[in-house]
Amino acid sequence: MYLTPQHILLAGASGLTGEHLLDRLLNEPTVTRVLAPSRRPLAEHPHLENPVGDPAVFLPQLSGPVDLAFCCLGTTIKQAGSEAAFRAVDLDMVVAFAKRAREMGARHLIVISAIGADPKSSIFYNRVKGEMEEALKAQDWPQLTIVRPSLLLGERLEPRLAEQLAGPLSRLIPGKYHGIEVCELARAMWRLALEEQDGVRVVESDELRKLGK
Repeated sequence: MYLTPQHILLAGASGLTGEHLLDRLLNEPTVTRVLAPSRRPLAEHPHLENPVGDPAVFLPQLSGPVDLAFCCLGTTIKQAGSEAAFRAVDLDMVVAFAKRAREMGARHLIVISAIGADPKSSIFYNRVKGEMEEALKAQDWPQLTIVRPSLLLGERLEPRLAEQLAGPLSRLIPGKYHGIEVCELARAMWRLALEEQDGVRVVESDELRKLGK
């Protein structure tokens, strides 16, 4: 069974994956409104609403209704500056965004997590991602899709050295640890948005690459 979303809420539209996903959404004939709050202005489009500023300020002010929500929020500890700042984005902000999306009427949330996400992991990054997943499950979404991509392959405005070094190697690794192009991830997320089913679905990177072909 397939759902045709009309009004979409998107977080993280100025990021690497979010930019690709936003472009796809704005070119879909079934999408009549994309509400995409961001810290910096996005390119104008007749179907795009783009509140600009501090998410902590304007998140409660967002108005709906929306049918579907995408969350592409994410940073690194280096970019954030500390573990606490990283947690504030990749856990607290994601959970707050999801809560507001649910209040606005969204019944399906598609969120980017990470390969290896586990709330009991000894690796801080994976542990926070796992805690985020558990927090979203506790919100009791009618439909929650968690995508766990491996290393993202694409051109960032601000390149990440670790990704630049690991990118070529990740293309050689088989299975779910093989790197994934951000355009493939965006296509996969849109295809997952069109599938209507109840409950939680976790989609690993190898399946995402197949869906994004």
